[in-house]
Amino acid sequence: MVRCRTASVKRVCLSAKLQKAYDKIRDEFTISTEKLKDLTDRFEFEMEKGLLMNRGTIPMIPTWVTDYVTGDEKGDFLAIDLGGTNLRVVSVHLKGSSDFDFEHVKYVLPDSVRKCSCEELWDFIGDSLAEFMQNRYKVTVVQKIIPLGFTFSFPATQGRVNEGVLQRWTKGFDIAGVEGHDVVPLLQNAIDKRALPVKVTALINDTTGTLVASLYSDLETKMGLIFGTGVNGAYYEKASSIQKLLGSLPKEIARDGSIPMAINTEYGAFDNDHTCLPRTKYDIQLDEESPRPNQQSYEKMVAGYYMGEVLRLILLDLHQQGLIFRGQDVSKLSSPFIMDTSYPARAEEDDFCDLCQIYNMMKNTVGIQTTLVERELIQELSRLIGRRAARLSACAIAAICKRINCTTGHCACDGSVFHKYPFFKERAQEALDEILSWNTSRLPPIELVAAEDGSGVGAAIVACLAQNKKLKKHLYQSIL
Repeated sequence: MVRCRTASVKRVCLSAKLQKAYDKIRDEFTISTEKLKDLTDRFEFEMEKGLLMNRGTIPMIPTWVTDYVTGDEKGDFLAIDLGGTNLRVVSVHLKGSSDFDFEHVKYVLPDSVRKCSCEELWDFIGDSLAEFMQNRYKVTVVQKIIPLGFTFSFPATQGRVNEGVLQRWTKGFDIAGVEGHDVVPLLQNAIDKRALPVKVTALINDTTGTLVASLYSDLETKMGLIFGTGVNGAYYEKASSIQKLLGSLPKEIARDGSIPMAINTEYGAFDNDHTCLPRTKYDIQLDEESPRPNQQSYEKMVAGYYMGEVLRLILLDLHQQGLIFRGQDVSKLSSPFIMDTSYPARAEEDDFCDLCQIYNMMKNTVGIQTTLVERELIQELSRLIGRRAARLSACAIAAICKRINCTTGHCACDGSVFHKYPFFKERAQEALDEILSWNTSRLPPIELVAAEDGSGVGAAIVACLAQNKKLKKHLYQSIL
């Protein structure tokens, strides 16, 4: 096998009909700079609406984290990070001086957990925590109560730092009996059932965790961003600017215009009213066939959970038009979500002359033996999907930058797409530069930087703030 894929290699010619179909898809998936700027303006408008009232498409959820981290926090804490793909249990030792150590174990979430019963979900989490503690502490009895921060990567309404009422499931979860309920006591009940010496002292979103953890070690951090199974962003807003809270904010916070509050934007819901995003027929089909149509519209166009499905829908459509996979059994390809986001990612990275990785991927997954022309097409379609996701992702970043008048700094990014999807970071950075009109060959003034494992450590840091009562007493219930 010979690696020879370069930009200068002449590509296999498509038939006239297939070329025409590809050109149409390419045009629909290509987002111009002008369109990106228009979307960014709309994004900023929806953020403002979300702060004023609860009727915007971007919820802008107050987290009640009302302190910047100093880097001087110390202590031992636990964290649970429930995301779209994995459950992580983390033990964090904050050393002060912006330094920390941590250990963690990652538990893969089986597909069955996304649609199990409420009791089964919390039993899975409780059992994972119990196993981690037994292995970590090597004893059955711990002498003191360990504070735990819970990173809950789903839209939740918070009136205090240690509560969170689930608004709706995202990332393919659909578990009855949790929406509309506070998840903190549900987790605490699972912990108490196992007689674990642990108290849940704080609940945050994964993006808030990424923001806090990154700020602990890098004071140039301006926002926390997640590009993974789902997408989201968090940043610090002036508490006095959150108009929908003015009636419930304590007087000293309402009067002091300098006190910050971290905002969990939940911007994956942007354009749920379908007024501005350039959706293709594949995006519309994906949305209509999803468990929750007309929700998380932006997320469905950029997040890792959906990118492989978009590729599958395109390939199936082209087959049904008689343009590819002629004479092949496509019954497996007809199965929703049989192709996850690793498929377009691997297709983009295949640099063998015969694109043998794509051949093996298609044969082993959906039982289709592809021609070189079809493999060329799959690779180009994957590039279109990946490039569109990255460029659209930059709109949210640019909108937050404009909202807080940020002209320099770091955007701390976590998530499997940011870390693993080929060229995602470079494409998103390029699009951000276009939107904010930076024409520079030097390092961009606002840079996307990696924030590995920020969500678990961030939850522990907020748990520390709560434990030390650095968060105002009236912002959370008794936790001791």
